[in-house]
Amino acid sequence: MKIAMYPGTFDPFHNGHLDLVQRAARLFDEVVVAVADSSAKGALFDLTDRVTMAREVLAPLNGVRVVSFDGMLVQEFDRQGVDVVVRGVRLFQDFEFEYTMALMNRKLNRRLDVLFLMPSEHVLSLSSTLIKDIHRHGGDVTELVPPLVAERMQGLDRVRDRR
Repeated sequence: MKIAMYPGTFDPFHNGHLDLVQRAARLFDEVVVAVADSSAKGALFDLTDRVTMAREVLAPLNGVRVVSFDGMLVQEFDRQGVDVVVRGVRLFQDFEFEYTMALMNRKLNRRLDVLFLMPSEHVLSLSSTLIKDIHRHGGDVTELVPPLVAERMQGLDRVRDRR
């Protein structure tokens, strides 16, 4: 059985993430979506909310499970007993960053291999940072994220408006 891990902060989980998980699920027997705590990044959603949303969005997919983790990827890689890490690479800048990270992770754990997947064309320009920026400026992100995530983002607006 071949198991892949797709790590990230997923803040918010968007259609590009969904695309990558769907494609990885066709290649592997199981895909572990590992949601990193990364509280230092100033997340829009807390870890519990990000895990819950990812689980709900990914529930229809067979062979996909969602876990949370805090700490180094190489440690979670061993803890989950996976065979490979899957990363999405949109542009050359992504590749340079991801390649550097892959080399360092392999230095820390010789067993860790990374498989780079290119996203589908219709989600090529998506990033969580861009989506958060659009949302913070009042833009419509409903076509960029799964409906559940769009609903939760709108809920954040309602809470903020009541303050």
